[in-house]
Amino acid sequence: MSSSVYHFFKTLVENKNALQSIAKLDDFPFDENLLSCKRVGQFPDLAIRICRTDELFAGGELVELKDSKSYTVSSFNSTIPTGRKEIEKVVKGKNSEVLRQMKEAGDDVFALPEREVFYLIRGKSRGNCKIALIHGSFFETVKVGELISKSFSQVLRETLESSQTKFDDETKAILETLFSEQASFSRVRNVENASVKLRFRIMTEVKAEGNILNRKKYPEILDNTLNLILPSHSENEDRLNPDKMNVVFNSLSSFKTFQIKHHFNGNFLVFQLLI
Repeated sequence: MSSSVYHFFKTLVENKNALQSIAKLDDFPFDENLLSCKRVGQFPDLAIRICRTDELFAGGELVELKDSKSYTVSSFNSTIPTGRKEIEKVVKGKNSEVLRQMKEAGDDVFALPEREVFYLIRGKSRGNCKIALIHGSFFETVKVGELISKSFSQVLRETLESSQTKFDDETKAILETLFSEQASFSRVRNVENASVKLRFRIMTEVKAEGNILNRKKYPEILDNTLNLILPSHSENEDRLNPDKMNVVFNSLSSFKTFQIKHHFNGNFLVFQLLI
């Protein structure tokens, strides 16, 4: 059985009414035959099985669920959205629940060291609903390390200006480098004689320009539609993505297919279905 995000999208299409009406996205009856991992509240919520028997589909995609009662994308807690992620940074150690589930599902976990990341986003407004299965590169217009580094650079600059403290350029560069890794914040910190532990968490909120549900920024994403949104940055992507959809669906006649232009990150291809 082939498995990929395209096959996963097909199961969403086949159950589009439930996908629209179910109270909590977590409760949707995802096809577990396609999944190597399923959990709630931690990245990834879902992982699609690796497909080693099909030359066209690699599988192994990671999926995060984002549910909202408005046309805003709910915030990303702890994990900054990316288009790809190294599986070593996801499984993190021998006792990893993700690693255990993937192995029990029969996946050769490290056979696909880098995974594509998708976000299943649902928003509701005035009785209407928009649903998008969207590639993480839609949100990753600046690399994670650069995003963190430049954010802390702003903090450093504001602190220096308010305190009138001066650092030379080399020291500032060192500090910015130290604050460029998210792992620096995800660890629990122990302080001697303290009765509590401290952990810094990064919360990521989507700007209007990156909010695929925003009517003004992306009017092409209509009310009551289910959308698959993929990068369209090369001729190879533009050729392969419709080919893969045709293999899975046999025909694209039910879909409206078009491109949208991201405000910061080029073109994306949309396969849209009314629900």
